[in-house]
Amino acid sequence: MAVPQSHTEKVSVIRNFTDITKMRLSVSVVFSSVAGYLLGCETIDFYILLLLTIGGYCMVGASNVFNQIIERDLDALMDRTKNRPIPAGRMSVSSAFILATLLTIIGISVLYVINPQTAMFGAISIFMYVSLYTPLKTKTPLAVFVGAFPGAIPFMLGWVAATNDFGIEPGTLFMIQFFWQFPHFWAIGWFLFDDYKKGGFYMLPNGKRDRGTAIQVLLYSVWTVLASLIPAVGVTGRLYITPVSAILIAGIGVWLLYYAYRLYKKQTNKAAKQLMLVSVSYITLLQIIYVADKFIR
Repeated sequence: MAVPQSHTEKVSVIRNFTDITKMRLSVSVVFSSVAGYLLGCETIDFYILLLLTIGGYCMVGASNVFNQIIERDLDALMDRTKNRPIPAGRMSVSSAFILATLLTIIGISVLYVINPQTAMFGAISIFMYVSLYTPLKTKTPLAVFVGAFPGAIPFMLGWVAATNDFGIEPGTLFMIQFFWQFPHFWAIGWFLFDDYKKGGFYMLPNGKRDRGTAIQVLLYSVWTVLASLIPAVGVTGRLYITPVSAILIAGIGVWLLYYAYRLYKKQTNKAAKQLMLVSVSYITLLQIIYVADKFIR
């Protein structure tokens, strides 16, 4: 039985949209924003939560689309990215640009309805990701440092959306996710080193899969865990976790450090991939523990 052409085109449009906005990544970023909102709010406003979800997805999606427009020729060189909509010929550059522009306008407008500070941080995130991080990726390993700033904004963005205020609490959430970026992205840069090399990307701190890079991964993993435990000390205002949650955070912190140490000892692609997976689990579990701690205590 033949599939109607309209159905096929609809499926193709949806696939292109989810691919070019990197749906899984965007959803994980929205998850961080929602966690930040739940930590900051006095009572849950589901209307604000809906706006944050829509605006957050549009914000991240726009960044990803602009990124893929700029890197389309390099994406075509790498196995990991050659089947993305633009290099694969499933979407034109002009169509992608229109989509990115619409997502930017919608995202910032929706975040502005929440409050102006949330919209401002959303706009800063898009600007830094597209105008600074993306062009620096082919020029210097410092690109990961620059990219860590927009990458760390979503967790704190949720708190700002809930409170219309930037203080010690969202600053702490920002710091946690900022340090976390380094072991996460350097692990990816390690096991995808050869593929990144085809596109001319500099993702590792010293450009090599060696002991020096592994030491930095381990150090930033330590700082990530230490930053994650600061709310247990009671110096971060309304952001506080109980001793029980601190023990849980310390436990998953040891888990993260173990795999960072394994990369240091083994220096293999397998160890790097394992660390990447553990790092994703770490930040997700941390956010769940933080939120659960607030609503259970």
